[in-house]
Amino acid sequence: MTSRPPLCADAGGRGVSNMASMQKRLQKELLALQNDPPPGMTLNEKSVQNTITQWIVDMEGAPGTLYEGEKFQLLFKFSSRYPFDSPQVMFTGENIPVHPHVYSNGHICLSILTEDWSPALSVQSVCLSIISMLSSCKEKRRPPDNSFYVRTCNKNPKKTKWWYHDDTC
Repeated sequence: MTSRPPLCADAGGRGVSNMASMQKRLQKELLALQNDPPPGMTLNEKSVQNTITQWIVDMEGAPGTLYEGEKFQLLFKFSSRYPFDSPQVMFTGENIPVHPHVYSNGHICLSILTEDWSPALSVQSVCLSIISMLSSCKEKRRPPDNSFYVRTCNKNPKKTKWWYHDDTC
């Protein structure tokens, strides 16, 4: 029987081997995003200079869609439990897309960011889902409960219990 080495913890009580595993996974995803980004997506290099756990991805609306040529920014925050916990993802900056699944504070109602998350998913798959969500939009409008949600929600969209208005949000 092989014994496993004890799991050390850092000052925050997180397992060091978990942190190393998370950092290794993020490095791999960072390289993938830099070398082969989804269409219209670019990693904001300045955003990862100081920390690997928070990224900004610049996005341009896809050609032939309601958002063609519009520029957006996505903020990704990763916990020490990534990839077992989904990243916190939201639109940030001056231009938040007007979309039925995007609140005016940047929160995104997308099931893979919450209950449908799987460690098999990645930053690239999240980016592709957001591109698809925006590209399939037929009418620019906010979610029906936007005003109430923005006034009462937690700053972290992962702490939201989403109420779905249609099949997807």
